[in-house]
Amino acid sequence: MSALSALPFLKPVHLRSPQSSPGGQRRHTLPASEFRCLSPEDAVSVFEIEREAFISVSGDCPLHLDEIRHFLNLCPELSLGWFEEGRLVAFIIGSLWDQDRLSQAALTLHKPRGTAVHIHVLAVHRTFRQQGKGSILMWRYLQYLRCLPFARRALLMCEDFLVPFYQKCGFEALGPCEVTVGELTFIEMQHPVRGHAFMRRNSGC
Repeated sequence: MSALSALPFLKPVHLRSPQSSPGGQRRHTLPASEFRCLSPEDAVSVFEIEREAFISVSGDCPLHLDEIRHFLNLCPELSLGWFEEGRLVAFIIGSLWDQDRLSQAALTLHKPRGTAVHIHVLAVHRTFRQQGKGSILMWRYLQYLRCLPFARRALLMCEDFLVPFYQKCGFEALGPCEVTVGELTFIEMQHPVRGHAFMRRNSGC
C-alpha cells in the first residue's frame, strides 16, 4: 500500500457512480478526481505542463525532462499529481534536503537523510488555472508531508510575484535565496511540518 492510499485526505475526492451497459453489467470508469504520487511514466505529461507554464514567464523550466525522471525515480513519494478522469492537471515534485537553507546543489540533489522537503515545482495545466487548484494541491501536499516521519519542514524558492500566493498557503519568507538561475533571483520560503507523533494522535495518520 502506498503512503497516499493510507491517508483519507489524499484519496480521490469522489468517484463517479458505476454506469451500466445495455446488458445490465457495470463497466469500469476512471475516478473523476484523484490524487496520487507520480511515477517515471508520468514524466512526459509533467514536463509538458511545466514547459507551458514556465517558459512563457521566465524562459526556462525549474526541471527539465531528464531531471523530472531523476526525481521520480529517486523519490516518487515526495511528488503529488492531481488527475481528472485519468488526465494530469496539476502536480508538485519535491526531494529531501539536509541543510538549513537551499544552495545551488539543491536544484539537482536528493538527500535521503534530509528532514527538509525541497519543493522544486508546482504547476497547473493552462486549462485548469484560475480555479484554485494550485492552492488545493499545495494544501493536500502539506497534509501528506505531516504524516511522513522524517519531514520537519518544507522549503521552496520563488520569484517575487509568487510570494503572496505561497504566503496564503502558509509559507513564510526567509529572505533572498542564494540560488540563481541565469539572471533570475528568488525568495526562499519555509513552511513548518508538525511531528509525526502529533499528527498520528490527532489526524489518524
